[in-house]
Amino acid sequence: MDNNVPSVDQSDREVPINLRQSGPTPVEMLIDTRVRKSPYWELSMQQGCWRASIYNRMYHPRGYVPREDGGMMVEYQSLVNDVTLWNVAVERQIQVKGPDAEAFVNFVITRDATKIPVMRARYVILCNEAGGILNDPILLRVAIDEFWFSLSDTDLMLWLQGVNVGRKFDVTIQEIDVSPVQVQGPKSVDLISDLVGEEGRTLPSYGLMEAQVGGHDVIISQTGFTGEKGYEIYLKDSTKYAEDMWNAVLDAGVAHNLRVVAPSHHRRIAAGILSWGQDMDFETYPFQVNLSYQVPRKKEADYIGKAKLEEVREQIVAGTPPFKTQLVGLLVGGKPITDYAPDFWLVSATSGGDPVGYVTSPWYSPELEANIAMAHVPVEGSALGTEYWVQLPEPFADTPGEPVRAEVVEMPFRPSVNPNQRERLKMHGLDAAV
Repeated sequence: MDNNVPSVDQSDREVPINLRQSGPTPVEMLIDTRVRKSPYWELSMQQGCWRASIYNRMYHPRGYVPREDGGMMVEYQSLVNDVTLWNVAVERQIQVKGPDAEAFVNFVITRDATKIPVMRARYVILCNEAGGILNDPILLRVAIDEFWFSLSDTDLMLWLQGVNVGRKFDVTIQEIDVSPVQVQGPKSVDLISDLVGEEGRTLPSYGLMEAQVGGHDVIISQTGFTGEKGYEIYLKDSTKYAEDMWNAVLDAGVAHNLRVVAPSHHRRIAAGILSWGQDMDFETYPFQVNLSYQVPRKKEADYIGKAKLEEVREQIVAGTPPFKTQLVGLLVGGKPITDYAPDFWLVSATSGGDPVGYVTSPWYSPELEANIAMAHVPVEGSALGTEYWVQLPEPFADTPGEPVRAEVVEMPFRPSVNPNQRERLKMHGLDAAV
């Protein structure tokens, strides 16, 4: 075996996760016309954005406060203490509209679309026939015959259109000119009520409302990529009106100490919220990543992946899961991890042993005063309290070249202001949406 490729058992995958440890690389991102700029791109630049990644073939702002001024940890303080504005237009909006919209959506998601009321949203997953997770969007039902898929990082529109080539549901499937921003943090409720009135203050979790911000039509949801109180503002005709809406939020935010920041991965990790491409991908079963509740036991209608997922559940119950790793939460030693990890850091069962797993999403939690992480570890070693050793790079290791101790712990790492469905079901001892 190539010495650069660690010996983690990935024999259950067709395409193994790249576990080469390349570390930070001095590469400048090329900004050109092959990848789309969102309507808020220039506005993010005006707020000091200094780095970006690519998400859904769009440039995605990923840092505003310079490293020398505290970087992402300063942005985090604004999120947990005040209110923040995020450019998340990369969450492309795919509209499914027509007489068969509900039936089509019910066929492509695992949960029961018939139980989603109009002007409500749900966190959902879509799987392929092999049971692998294709996408985990927020699904908005904006009318009896219209749904919007607010995408995570895969081009799901092509999948949806491809499915319907053969199935021929009476629907249109297309991307629409709607671009979201997120308003997140404890003061978000006050900011939203300033913008749209008291209805915004009383909007329930995963509720939707129509409003105007900056004089233009929006849909607002009480959702977001954190465990904090938060909202998303979906601007219609965003190519035309991005500046008006964005500036209206900025102006209203002055009274609440608003800061424009990048998505807070440290807070979503603490809440146990997954990131597609980091924590899961096309070859990951929902059962591997704490999404068992997304595989209903009582949904009678057929959906893509249903037969395979039910088979996998039976194998799990029988004690023979068809996968090698399970996603767990880890408390990790070492120095504070205060920025994105450039690699999937390796996990061993002993301090000098061969790697058996890998960290997907690490960060430092100021509240816990410890590094927290999601990691894939062997299924048989996923019990709470199990000890592991993580090979951190030099900036974070206690001793360069020496692994640090880690322990499997409960997720979420700290309570959420807005508990997601998985958290709520777990409180009642349930593992599946019905």
